[in-house]
Amino acid sequence: MRPPPESQIPAPEFPAKMDWLNVAFLRMAPLLQTGPVLIEFFDTARINSHRTLPYVSAWHERYSPHGLRVIGVHSPGYSFGRDREVAERAVRKLGIEHAVLLDPDLEVWRLYGNLGWPGRYLFDMAGHLRYIHYGEGDYLDAERAIGEVLLESDPEVDLPQPLEPVRPEDAEGVLLAAQTADVVLPADRERVELVRDWTDGDDFIEAKDTGGAASIAYDAGEAYAVLSGPVEPGLYETGGEVVAEEPGLRLHGFQFTPRPPAG
Repeated sequence: MRPPPESQIPAPEFPAKMDWLNVAFLRMAPLLQTGPVLIEFFDTARINSHRTLPYVSAWHERYSPHGLRVIGVHSPGYSFGRDREVAERAVRKLGIEHAVLLDPDLEVWRLYGNLGWPGRYLFDMAGHLRYIHYGEGDYLDAERAIGEVLLESDPEVDLPQPLEPVRPEDAEGVLLAAQTADVVLPADRERVELVRDWTDGDDFIEAKDTGGAASIAYDAGEAYAVLSGPVEPGLYETGGEVVAEEPGLRLHGFQFTPRPPAG
């Protein structure tokens, strides 16, 4: 979405004394003196953030030589994501090379009034918001907006053609069928079929013994479970069922991907 030109929404400055990955630290004002800035709120434990990442990484590779600065803001939706070491391992595993600001207490999220994962904000060199989008999709228009602000800063810049869609469902104008809503635990416990005893935690249910199982029926492309405890915290692809191989497995919820368009 493009804000009205007269809106002139300014780019917020990053709070001081926050942790960064891949850089020492950054400040918004000096960045805008060298080129436009793309902010991407994401969570390493959200499948939609994983699915958006190929585009964000490609934009970093394609347009940083022309002045664009890409910054990921890791705003975790699960308690384990607030741990710096957990977030750092996940960022490394995902191969993220652009700068990442760790936002464990959602301070930057609130500063932006962000509404979901991923949340994308593009600012021009004047520091004004030029493009905003929540969730997956709209990749072509996002790249067009990047091109526009780069051409404004350098009319002679030679830009590549926009990326081809990574997946069929990413193509411009594709209509997708409704899918099963994400499962958030323990609030959505009644949506999950449980075997053996599971106890409620702040943002998870925990298997009390080996062999505890949790399953859900779903209508979507793929299903992912968010797990922690005796396993590395994060996303695990599953057919809609999780089995505890040892006590203490924590299930935070299930997430789903869209079905590819028919034909």
